[in-house]
Amino acid sequence: MVDLKANPYYLSDEDCRWVEETIAGMSDEEKVGQLFFQLTSSFEETHLKELMEKYHLGGCRYNPAPGRAVQEQNRILQKYAKIPVFIACNTESGGDGACADGTYIGSGVKIAAAGKPEYAFALGKMANEEAAAIGCNMAFAPVCDILYNWQNTEVIMRAFGGDAERVAEMSVEYLKGAHTVPGFACAAKHFPGNGQDFRDAHMSNNVNYFTPEQWDATYGMVYRRLIDNGLDAIMGGHILLPEYARAINPALKDDDLMPATLSPEIMTGLLRDRLGFNGMVVTDASHMVGMTDRMKRSEMLPAAINAGCDMFLFFNDPEEDFSTMLQAFRDGVISGERMTEALTRILGLKAKMGLHKKPKEELVPGPETAAAVLGRETYKEMQKKISRDCITLVKYKDRDVLPITPERYKRIMIVHIKGDGGAMGEMMKLMGLGGGASTAERLKKRLCDKGFDAFIYESPLDRIKKQIAAGEKPSLNLYFAGKNAIADFVKDMDMVITLCDVPAGRPSFGMSKGGGEIPWYVFELPVIAIGCGQPTMLADIPQVRTYINTYDSKDSTLDALVDGLTEGPGAFLGQDPIDSFCGLFDARI
Repeated sequence: MVDLKANPYYLSDEDCRWVEETIAGMSDEEKVGQLFFQLTSSFEETHLKELMEKYHLGGCRYNPAPGRAVQEQNRILQKYAKIPVFIACNTESGGDGACADGTYIGSGVKIAAAGKPEYAFALGKMANEEAAAIGCNMAFAPVCDILYNWQNTEVIMRAFGGDAERVAEMSVEYLKGAHTVPGFACAAKHFPGNGQDFRDAHMSNNVNYFTPEQWDATYGMVYRRLIDNGLDAIMGGHILLPEYARAINPALKDDDLMPATLSPEIMTGLLRDRLGFNGMVVTDASHMVGMTDRMKRSEMLPAAINAGCDMFLFFNDPEEDFSTMLQAFRDGVISGERMTEALTRILGLKAKMGLHKKPKEELVPGPETAAAVLGRETYKEMQKKISRDCITLVKYKDRDVLPITPERYKRIMIVHIKGDGGAMGEMMKLMGLGGGASTAERLKKRLCDKGFDAFIYESPLDRIKKQIAAGEKPSLNLYFAGKNAIADFVKDMDMVITLCDVPAGRPSFGMSKGGGEIPWYVFELPVIAIGCGQPTMLADIPQVRTYINTYDSKDSTLDALVDGLTEGPGAFLGQDPIDSFCGLFDARI
């Protein structure tokens, strides 16, 4: 069963009695409710009261909102909870993962590029100080995946790069930083390890192809170090690990292979028996196709618990899922022994966090705490330090291009390359979000402030859109035959900055023939390409001769970028945390 006096709990006899007596006094409904984390859909008290009193939730996560709203929600949740509830947040990059007015510190790949473990410690500490100030008590972090495949868009920005040793070091430092916050827990993700498959588990299967020996030396090493350092919980990913599963159970056929969250071989045989993890396990979100495409949902819910997971992330329909799990428990599909084991880990972690010893009204700090903590100047200064130290000069073939000065390159054309944004991008447009000055406009201002005549390129497609908006007949020749002499193209500029502003996926160039989106002209005039989102743009523009990764487009990052461009190559301190050449030989030439 579960040793509550061992790592990661270290409970006293008194705390152990609270766990045992609480479980003994619970109804079937209360036991089943503790197995669920729910994503709240409303901050209204009637909604939150029902979640706690009808479904007896063990944990809760919520969508982003201002700190004041989240804090009030958390107060209401704890008010109606018979057993104090986990309130989790995604503080993997900063306190902005806890509330909208929290502070972004830096993504995993950005901190890895800066190469300083103390930055990962600061991230864990500062992000979760902000989270705790509004009543959160658990981080779904650190992200301890390892990026082996540049086409994996699910974790490329979130993981601490592609080196297992660096990922282990940074993940442990994040955990140590978070543990400086009293009563705060971490659930590292995504076990058994994302970063190999190009597919996204939100929409498809995801496979970790490593042999047991390879896994033990990489992902396994990362998790062992975290466990040795008191990791509280693990989030199971919907990731298949077929070679290890077969090593544990040679009788498995291909049709029997399951994602980790539904695999007893991985969740029990590997995580519990081989790694010796004694802490709590929660599944990743239950709506993800990597989990839902394996069996009926009514079978999937109890299967996750029987595989070795202790909590299930998110209802689909609360009434339906709760009833399904309750019936599975009453029918013996989930045994009494397995239920007690899961509850012991859940309540054992709550006891470790000291939630059971606090009066309800003290589980969530007052508004004055949030006001004093959110947006502290020390957090903003840390963001600036990381931005200064992370920017990476990945490729530098034209060694005399830098530094740029108004005397050398007065007229700079900025070509703003974007991604398609996907469904989330479309949703933000519909909601009127994401407004304000574009990344290109903010870069242009900074360059003009330095004395450059910077301007933003207008593509033939943009000009056609303007004609249509003005009620004019569009000139399709602008798109299909919009070519001109090379001399005419370059005469109005001294340099081009190709600004790849692509948060995820591949860049969208517009494909205008003879236009300026694609930097075909790298030998006609100086070109500097900058990836200010996903750091893999060399796969699509391998011809560029100077390429820089900034990892995001925050104001502090653009400040550091422009300083570096004007100071010279020695100002770029970052080291490539992945293979930004994407394994392509032609990206290096």
